[in-house]
Amino acid sequence: MSLIEKLGPLVGRILIALLFIPAGIGKISGFEGTVGYIASKNLPLPEVAAVGTIIVEVLVALALLIGFKARWAALILAAFTVAAAVLFHNYWAMSDAAMAGTNKIMFYKNLAITGGLLFIAAFGPGPLSFDRRR
Repeated sequence: MSLIEKLGPLVGRILIALLFIPAGIGKISGFEGTVGYIASKNLPLPEVAAVGTIIVEVLVALALLIGFKARWAALILAAFTVAAAVLFHNYWAMSDAAMAGTNKIMFYKNLAITGGLLFIAAFGPGPLSFDRRR
């Protein structure tokens, strides 16, 4: 097994988790702001959605990071990321050109992250993971 085959999946999981975990922790300390932002999108039960978001961004991303039930974690994060792209970065519905431009980048960034997560779901977390230690 080459070095990239051994370390590549671990580094990939770390890099993806670095996006989600700090964001989730930030939502804990800024809970009211998170609820307000979710409510501003006219989504139902913003408090419940905020708690669910924190669980996904922190706990599910931690599972991905360590490679525990990583395929399931990747699928959950992929669905979450697509939902976030559509609900929060809907650039096509924005009238302000600067906001639309920024959100277009964020939308496609989310799709790219989803692509990486789908690779993990399809091919597993790699040899340096809890899933592979069984």
